Amino acid sequence: MTAWLDGDLLPIDQARVSVLDHGLVVGDGVFETLRVDGVPFAWTRHLERLRVSANGLGLAVADGAELRAATDAVLRANGITEGRVRVTVTGGIAPPGSGQGGGPPTAFIVAAPLEPPAPTIDVVIVPWTRNEQGALAGLKTISYGANDRALAYARARDAGEAIFANTQGNLCEATGSNVFAVFDGELVTPPATAGCLLGVTRALVLECARVANVPCAERDIPIDQLAHADEAFLSSTTREVQPIAHVDELPMRTVGGPVATELADRFRALVASDIDP
Repeated sequence: MTAWLDGDLLPIDQARVSVLDHGLVVGDGVFETLRVDGVPFAWTRHLERLRVSANGLGLAVADGAELRAATDAVLRANGITEGRVRVTVTGGIAPPGSGQGGGPPTAFIVAAPLEPPAPTIDVVIVPWTRNEQGALAGLKTISYGANDRALAYARARDAGEAIFANTQGNLCEATGSNVFAVFDGELVTPPATAGCLLGVTRALVLECARVANVPCAERDIPIDQLAHADEAFLSSTTREVQPIAHVDELPMRTVGGPVATELADRFRALVASDIDP
């Protein structure tokens, strides 16, 4: 495998960052994962969100054209036409501790094949909350310790994804996905004020819903109401639209119901027709 690191294509075992890199030491970094269907899907939206997240941490991001050329080079070097690619930017080398250094950021890009997602997924609600008022709320950072712990909790209970409430007791998000639920024909997903990351796929699913005249809203959902929705699904770059089958072992009323099916079909059609919507 080949990676791109700060301007160079390198064998993956030679692509090393310093033990003083701020991303490694304190998690000071941001990233984006893009689906690859010949070329990266929704590049413009992902690049914009990378910049928003970087601005939130006070990080600089390389020129978009440079990152795109590097991404294409990594895909070519690895022979990947169907898969995923990850662009990561960290705070670069800094003294040990919380304060950022004054040097340039570190940037690296890796790619890998993509396993097709399961047709449905079971989820569990974890006992920890997201802080919707926290400094990292709404940013896609590499600080994934809480997600790692939550996924371990879910897998210990034979579930594939973990769901977080926020401090107000409302649905926030999954570890790497947004959550949608349907109540009486209306598609609902948590708003930005709930503390969730505003996913690129989430935005495109909402756009597909509006085109399909599916009533939809961004509003708070009490966490205990998720299991009682008419249907629910996750959305993400790698999952696309994935129906939820069980919440905390409780079966959903409908799995892969009419709304999820309609939006999954429309999303797949969008990917096939417009690589950078």
